[in-house]
Amino acid sequence: MKYNTRGYRVFTVFNYLIMLVVIIVMVFPYLNVVAKALNESKDTVLGGITVYPRKPTLQNFKALFSDKQLLKSAVNTLIRVVIGTIFSLTVQFLAAYALSQRNLVGKNWFLLFFIIPMFFNGGLIPQYLLYSHLGLLNNFLVYLLPGAFSFFNAVIIRTYIHTIPGSLSESAKLDGANHLQILTNITLPLCVPILATVTLWVAVGHWNDWTTTLYFVTKPDLYTLQYVLMQVIRETDRIIKMIQYALQEGLDTDMNLPTTPEALRAAQIVVVTLPIILLYPFLQRYFIHGITIGAVKE
Repeated sequence: MKYNTRGYRVFTVFNYLIMLVVIIVMVFPYLNVVAKALNESKDTVLGGITVYPRKPTLQNFKALFSDKQLLKSAVNTLIRVVIGTIFSLTVQFLAAYALSQRNLVGKNWFLLFFIIPMFFNGGLIPQYLLYSHLGLLNNFLVYLLPGAFSFFNAVIIRTYIHTIPGSLSESAKLDGANHLQILTNITLPLCVPILATVTLWVAVGHWNDWTTTLYFVTKPDLYTLQYVLMQVIRETDRIIKMIQYALQEGLDTDMNLPTTPEALRAAQIVVVTLPIILLYPFLQRYFIHGITIGAVKE
């Protein structure tokens, strides 16, 4: 067999070596960040931290979670991720199903209407004015409604739906099934791979977003986790600059920070990335299959 040839074995060895190098290149930076997050902050300033903490401590995480606002913002973010992902997935799937129907009246005009905003937008100021007139400022719905529909995701789902044999829908129609029954009993179960892929995209987008809070929310009760963590980082940087200025001017200061900005940033990265890392293994088996089929039109 060709798999037992010398050339194939050499190729396999080099393939494993290349993949090992890629894994090291990808994993090392994150392990370095985790090591800094778990290392004593003053010791981290000295440098030399690789993939394990030299002086292990949880002080960086304690300093990060010392903000009382953090717990409330974490709850807001979790609610946003769960509700926002379900709502966005529902809207995008229904839109994709409608656009996948060959007999949809005006389908080309709908596609053109959705494509134009992908390349042109009004900018931040018109967006702010629009949200103000719609009553979305300082409203939790600002996290859910504006980003509920993504034409890019809808196209990916629509392309995947086109890979489902049309004979299934035709047989169901002959048996008396309507569009809702076909959608829920045939199309939806067969679209699980692509829906899992889009779920990951949407969830990560909701989880990482902090600019929406920055631009459109001023109520602390509606702050999201990423926005609060950004404030923690900026406040720590401000205090550090005050200390540096005091030292340069020869002033005495008894300010004793529990951590440094570098260590705090490392702890922040671990906090915001860990949930996604834990979520990905459950969706990974669908990810490659879904995005491959959904991105290629036969």
